[in-house]
Amino acid sequence: MSISSALQTGVSGLRANSIVVGSISENIANANTVGYRRGFNHMVTTTASGGNAEGVLSVAAMDEIDISTAGGLISTNSATDLAIGGNGFFVVSVNPNETVATNFFLTRAGSFLPDQNGNLKNAAGYYLAGYSMGADGTTGPVDRSPFDQMETVNTGNLTISAGISTLVTASGNLPSHDTGLAVAGVPFVTSSEYFTALGASERLSFSWTPTTTSNVWDLEISDQSGGPMGTVSVEFNDSGPQAGSPLTYSGATSVAVAPAAFAVDAATGIVTLTLDNGVTPQTLDVNLGAPGSFKGITQFAGDFSLSFERDGSNPGELVRSEISEDGVLFGVFDNGMRRALYEIPLGVVDNPNGLMRVKGNAYALTGETGSFTALVANSSTVGSVISGALEAANVDIAQEMTDLIKAQRAFTTNAKVITTVDELLDETARLKR
Repeated sequence: MSISSALQTGVSGLRANSIVVGSISENIANANTVGYRRGFNHMVTTTASGGNAEGVLSVAAMDEIDISTAGGLISTNSATDLAIGGNGFFVVSVNPNETVATNFFLTRAGSFLPDQNGNLKNAAGYYLAGYSMGADGTTGPVDRSPFDQMETVNTGNLTISAGISTLVTASGNLPSHDTGLAVAGVPFVTSSEYFTALGASERLSFSWTPTTTSNVWDLEISDQSGGPMGTVSVEFNDSGPQAGSPLTYSGATSVAVAPAAFAVDAATGIVTLTLDNGVTPQTLDVNLGAPGSFKGITQFAGDFSLSFERDGSNPGELVRSEISEDGVLFGVFDNGMRRALYEIPLGVVDNPNGLMRVKGNAYALTGETGSFTALVANSSTVGSVISGALEAANVDIAQEMTDLIKAQRAFTTNAKVITTVDELLDETARLKR
């Protein structure tokens, strides 16, 4: 190696180590940046040579990102602050409901808050992408390789429409000792709420009268206005393994005025009511329990207790959101309903080290990342979504300061090489004097 070659090698060392110092300064500056992944440099030798000729060995600093090392989790008070417990990235976009694939990025920075339109946006200005879920709580068939079917997660002024009630399920106990008396006892009266097609809350009245026949009760059901719709006698088993369960439903009598109607299926214990509360009457099934089953009304010695579960709801507005570990965002509405609204998937690529860093602590796909897939969180090879938490930077200040000392020493030594070569060149120039 000639003197001038040594000079060039020293210059390459200065350049490479200055790049290292730059990376270290970026890491230290972002030590408190949520979801930040530290950068570092590999030193590689370079040479310009061809054929049998030997080139000058120099050094270059190659940028790398420490993708695999996760940062610690920081607890917060916001349900829309999200962290990832394990592998994967949040998928974000530059604009709400983005349609350009190159404007989608991956990030671990989950400091999301609703903007003025309710779209979840992180501190860097990127919008959280996910899959919308239908009323059945599923996304339906989606292609998880491209970004085409993703949309921006929105928790704005959401409302749910009224849900008409179709089924009321009864459960509880009738006191067996009140039947079979010389004089029929006083009826036990209770009621159940149901919802009309317009979301109005109405009630059905149930009157259970113990008869003078042991284990037999007469049930009368009345509508919202108190008008009786029909009656049915219910007899219960009094012995054997099915003691306490319904035995028979008999004597069903309808007194409802058309188009209202009352009917009983003795085989299933379901009372079908037709309610005259609209141009199209509402059909409502009341499940009392099948004969021989303990899943509905029973009769044992004890107190009277009867409760009802019904479907349907009145209209509701979103009051808060909840996010599960599998990435499902649930909306909790003021009518008591809780509905799945979005699935927040976690993006994975074949080669995370091939991701390209972009502004805002995010990463863009490149030709070196391999295939992309948006997987369901907390499944397969991806981690879980942790609500109310953020991921800290994976920067270790002690390590960065140690690396800074090493880079500084290397820079100083390379500078010494250059000053030494300068002296050698000066001596060489004096040989002619």
